[in-house]
Amino acid sequence: MLEEIRQQPVTLARTLSSELKKIEKFRALMAKKKPSLVVLAARGTSDNAAQFGRYLIEITTGIPVSLAAPSIHTVYGKSVNYKDALVVAISQSGESTDTNVVLQHAREAGAVTVGITNEAKSSMTEIAEHVFLVRAGREKSVAATKTYTGQLMMLYLLAYALGGDIRIADLEAVPDLAASALTLEREVAALAERYRFMHHAVVVGRGLNYSNAFEFALKMMETSYVVAERFSSADFLHGPIAMVEPNFPAFLFAPSGPTWKSMEEMLVKLQGLKAETVVISDKGNPAVGRLTARAMTIPAKIAELYTPIPYIIPAQLFAASLSAEKGLNPDQPRTLSKVTLTL
Repeated sequence: MLEEIRQQPVTLARTLSSELKKIEKFRALMAKKKPSLVVLAARGTSDNAAQFGRYLIEITTGIPVSLAAPSIHTVYGKSVNYKDALVVAISQSGESTDTNVVLQHAREAGAVTVGITNEAKSSMTEIAEHVFLVRAGREKSVAATKTYTGQLMMLYLLAYALGGDIRIADLEAVPDLAASALTLEREVAALAERYRFMHHAVVVGRGLNYSNAFEFALKMMETSYVVAERFSSADFLHGPIAMVEPNFPAFLFAPSGPTWKSMEEMLVKLQGLKAETVVISDKGNPAVGRLTARAMTIPAKIAELYTPIPYIIPAQLFAASLSAEKGLNPDQPRTLSKVTLTL
């Protein structure tokens, strides 16, 4: 897991450079007939990437985005009118059965279909009309890391293809931002020692980093067996905050920009409750330091739009380090396998 986390600057750069030509062709196609709706279908970590894609595409293009519910097809046996929609399936392996069922139904219904996967020779690539590859190389650890950030990179490119306000030059800087995040490895490992006996926690994010709250929590659950709940800062105030007591661990994604005001209010509230807060941020948000004693601060200034990839890297490092502190093997979590098939 740690080795694959370290590979991310290289795999991100490779994904961007390898897929850009195909994306430009797809962009020209979308310019002729832009979809009125985008539907994203995924499970697990890929579903967290889809959650990011929802925010990104709606923010940068104004096109409404829906997250597919595969059970509509696989459990209830119902059809959905996907006509005039762009349906995008996201899967590391390309073998997620229910995700592929959504893709098949969508293509039969006349939708434009896209597959995003790390496996060029997979079932998904046979179904999707347009295929874009996450060029992460083989991922051996059960806990997905480099495929998740690769999927985020592909979703940036998809938003760009749909006319989103995204510059390729800014995307080309993301691998270096990922490398900057990796410089925190020793600092994060030292921080993880403090949480060796942690059994429960909350992870809070908002907007573009809401998906990272889900992904960070998932990584702690699957590698360290910590009961980690994840929330939007807005939703957290609507009830779950009642469980917070002194020393309760709370991890927060706190970039500067549009979401900072609500995250700042959350930190002040948690500080008043004497919670144990840890913040992931960057040096572009110096206000974080006055609200928490513990932060994983990336030594770069990052525009909020491009924070999700570098911000998840300290979280991945923390999950891997915490697993080691607990005497566990993050590469082989109990009861899990690399490919999960569900209907």
